[in-house]
Amino acid sequence: MKEALIVWGGWSGHEPKECADVVGAMLEAEGFKVFKENTTEAFADPSIRDLSLIVPIITMAKIEKEELSNLLEAVKGGVGLGGYHGGMGDAFRDQPDYQFMVGGQWVAHPGNIIDYTVDVTRPDDPVMEGIPSFPYRSEQYYMHVDPSNEVLATTRFNGDHAEWIDGTVMPVVWKRRFGKGRVFYSSLGHVASEFEVPPMREILRRGLLWAAA
Repeated sequence: MKEALIVWGGWSGHEPKECADVVGAMLEAEGFKVFKENTTEAFADPSIRDLSLIVPIITMAKIEKEELSNLLEAVKGGVGLGGYHGGMGDAFRDQPDYQFMVGGQWVAHPGNIIDYTVDVTRPDDPVMEGIPSFPYRSEQYYMHVDPSNEVLATTRFNGDHAEWIDGTVMPVVWKRRFGKGRVFYSSLGHVASEFEVPPMREILRRGLLWAAA
């Protein structure tokens, strides 16, 4: 049986506990044994190197040096890492080594909650197969991203809320490698209710399964 660790915490506005429960149920439905912790101390446990998947849901917050070091080594050694929105893409802002592993870092969401379009750019990829481009209402994440990411979906900014980025195309969903580990990220999912949007939920479900493979 595959085992997954969900570590939740950080900024409460992203509803980390509620989202951890949703993701945990999703993984349990796929046959995972799921462990949930609400402290970064869980990352320091050497046993995480035996897991199939780690899901951080920890916007902002801090992580100790030994906790991050063990997490990095676990993923380099082959443990999958997967997550979404600020829970993974805006965790540990002062740790560039963490950002190097994730492949990006949130920097802005002009206009806050707005309507925008998610454009599927790799319909041939198993994570995106059968999912057409779709409208979405949430924070449209502007991120600093790693050019080595394998981008699966993007969004285009229209400049209504920051005219200097009009026309900018920004990755929304990507996957990458970090050592032997598979890393998956989706910027969708501000609060737990967004899991009720079918393409958002399905993309994350498939991405987590890919990361854990």
